Amino acid sequence: MKTTPKSLRLHIGLFGRTNVGKSSFLNMVAGQDVALTSPIPGTTTDVVEKTMELLPVGPVVFLDTGGVDDSSVLGKGRVSRTKRAVVRTDVAVLLLEANQWTPYEEEILSEFSAKKVPVIAVVNKADVAAPSADFLEMLRGRVRHVLTCSSAVFTGPERDRTVHTFKQALLDVCPDSLIAAPKLLGDLVPPGGMVVLIIPIDKEAPKGRLILPEVQALRDALDHGHVVAVTRETEYKALLARLNRPPDLVVCDSQVVDVMVAETPREVKCTTFSTLFARFKGDLARQVAGVAAVENLREGDKVLIAEACTHHAVEDDIGRVKIPRWLKKHLGFDLQVDVCSGRDYPDNLKDYKLIIHCGACMLTHREVLARIEKAASEGVPITNYGVCISYLLGVLDRVLEPFPEVLAMFRKESHDCAVKP
Repeated sequence: MKTTPKSLRLHIGLFGRTNVGKSSFLNMVAGQDVALTSPIPGTTTDVVEKTMELLPVGPVVFLDTGGVDDSSVLGKGRVSRTKRAVVRTDVAVLLLEANQWTPYEEEILSEFSAKKVPVIAVVNKADVAAPSADFLEMLRGRVRHVLTCSSAVFTGPERDRTVHTFKQALLDVCPDSLIAAPKLLGDLVPPGGMVVLIIPIDKEAPKGRLILPEVQALRDALDHGHVVAVTRETEYKALLARLNRPPDLVVCDSQVVDVMVAETPREVKCTTFSTLFARFKGDLARQVAGVAAVENLREGDKVLIAEACTHHAVEDDIGRVKIPRWLKKHLGFDLQVDVCSGRDYPDNLKDYKLIIHCGACMLTHREVLARIEKAASEGVPITNYGVCISYLLGVLDRVLEPFPEVLAMFRKESHDCAVKP
């Protein structure tokens, strides 16, 4: 669990007004000084991340945010970053002081409610001022779990009781999908089945290692007891000839999907790493539906390429170079292509006619769904690298075969479009 990627960890956000003890609470739960604390308001100036193993919950990331009421010179920017952290939050911890409920708490609680983020309220500094019965009753009317604690206590029975109660609340409010280990491809292959992973070694391949989606797919197959063969696209055909029976699933990098489909026996299911991640991190059906918008594009339309990582672009970068090139070849004209990377995501998406998102291996499931929901709210179709590339190369039917319900939807929508007058 110590090597679990941050994007696969439960994200716990600590929110509240300045100086209510968010960082102290984090230190108390961790049992060590992991965050700087001070009686001076505004000590936490940006979102601070702390990864740890919080058993029995599992691998987590704490997001220690700045105060929602920060009125300092840089306060507006800090509050903005704090609110952006809500999107990354799977469970929110709202810290308060006894008998104090202000418009700031009301506002941030409304943000959590709008985004359906479960909330745990923690009345801190109970050793300084005890909360009244009326205050606690008011809180319980708004929040499912209410705890009282003193974050100044780092050791001893009182600290242990508080942490135990906090863990129980976490387990109660967490969606099952965030506690149970998610499947990437394990459920697509019968027990003891064989998976072939096709991994190009080109300019985008990091020297001496594999990229995260490839590593995660390999690990997921092994975790489910499958046999795995790894090869480059140049040796794929020779590998198939050496096998005594066809594999149960073939997964390739999207940029060689046409080669993979051409060389894969018709009875063998195949897909791409990015398509697997569209299901694993987001909503595959909606991203497949979104690819139809390619046919509605007109010359000069704006398209957004959204990358979750911040890698240095290479000469033939898949998002910045190859996808725009495939779009131009398919459509016969130029588009205006913008690129955002990392956790940057435009506030106003309405200018775009289509968003093409990467596999999002660096983002959490909640973050990807938030991006999909934001696009939907602004009426902008969104698709995925693997889905889009497979569509542009004319092989999306084959790539969706491991997902029969999504494939049936795609075929129906394609048929409906074809028969329209």
